[in-house]
Amino acid sequence: MTVTSKPAGENPAGMARFPMARADGCPFDPPPALRARQEEAPLAKVGLADGSTPWLVTRYAEQRALLSDPRVSSDITRPGYPSPVPLPADGSPVSFILMDDPEHHRLRRMVTAPFTIRRVEAMRPAVQKIVDGLIDDMLAGPRPVDLVEVFALPVPSLVICELLGVPYDDHDMFQDNSKTIIKRDAAPEQRQAAFGRLAAYLDELMGAKLADPGTDLLSGLAVRVNAGELSRQEAARMGVLLLIAGHETTANMIALGTLALLEHPGQLALLRGTDDPKVVAGAVEELLRYLNITHNGRRRVALEDIEIAGEVIRAGDGLIMANDIGNRDPSVFPDPDRLDLHRDARRHVAFGFGVHQCLGQPLARMELQVVYSTLYRRVPTLRLAVGLDRIPFKHDGAVYGAYELPVTW
Repeated sequence: MTVTSKPAGENPAGMARFPMARADGCPFDPPPALRARQEEAPLAKVGLADGSTPWLVTRYAEQRALLSDPRVSSDITRPGYPSPVPLPADGSPVSFILMDDPEHHRLRRMVTAPFTIRRVEAMRPAVQKIVDGLIDDMLAGPRPVDLVEVFALPVPSLVICELLGVPYDDHDMFQDNSKTIIKRDAAPEQRQAAFGRLAAYLDELMGAKLADPGTDLLSGLAVRVNAGELSRQEAARMGVLLLIAGHETTANMIALGTLALLEHPGQLALLRGTDDPKVVAGAVEELLRYLNITHNGRRRVALEDIEIAGEVIRAGDGLIMANDIGNRDPSVFPDPDRLDLHRDARRHVAFGFGVHQCLGQPLARMELQVVYSTLYRRVPTLRLAVGLDRIPFKHDGAVYGAYELPVTW
């Protein structure tokens, strides 16, 4: 296999550069250089484009240990934090996922309730209706179709809009700006402008919720703003985070998961042939482990000296937990490069670990369970309309996936 021309190679100091390149023809596997480093040692220094040299953590045990260590910070403003993009020059506040406790906990708890398993399960019939409706529309239209455009992106967008209280009619605007924000090679001014447009949009929505709150999540934040627990700016920025995270990650997982299953017909047959919710739930966990679309690593910085795996991480050292290769650690997941829907993959770190693990994981799991248990049974002859080599993959973003997925049936 040849290696793609995405960022790779050695920096002037002789260290491997991060991020690393996937191999051509292997769109589901982490970069070969990540596997080589995992085999050599659990930690190694790597070079970033800005000249910094954080620690790259490649093994599962060390990733979980560091992600749950209180001596490790998620605060992007701390010196040494290996930020994948420059911080806003205007000193704008950052998302609570890039903060430490107690501020992280204070803000996160304000949006936790809608994402509890009980509340999410109550949404399952509505999500099923959305999925069935989109499949109906797809089957009634021409073919081939781009599954990303007609299905993978609309499903989570409709769901998160309903949850937040955002008009779905505005989806083109927020999807376009979201793509710019998470695109790795977008210019800082482009990214800042896109974030500004989304923040202004959410601020306007927040104004409407303040005047006339409903039962949606943004209205719940508006109540807290009126109570003095939260500033209007904080509420709008939380809305931006939830809107982006609520549709981008799941959309990519729907498309990439479908592609992986189409390329593994035996596994697809197992999923298509079951109506057991436990089997479907297990398949979702294995696909999350196998694909791991968050491929930029979980970024942190050490607050104190930490001894781990024979190394000393110094206070101020940056850390990158490469969770895509962590989920392929053979000491935890035997034969890790094999997609096996019967595997018990619940221990994966696709959603992170520790206090900062993904807030929306119950919702993402439920949406994927509905999609994966419905799409392939209703469209049993679903297949790619082009060769795998013609699928445009998102090598240039913080979230991995496919820009387009042409399919027919």
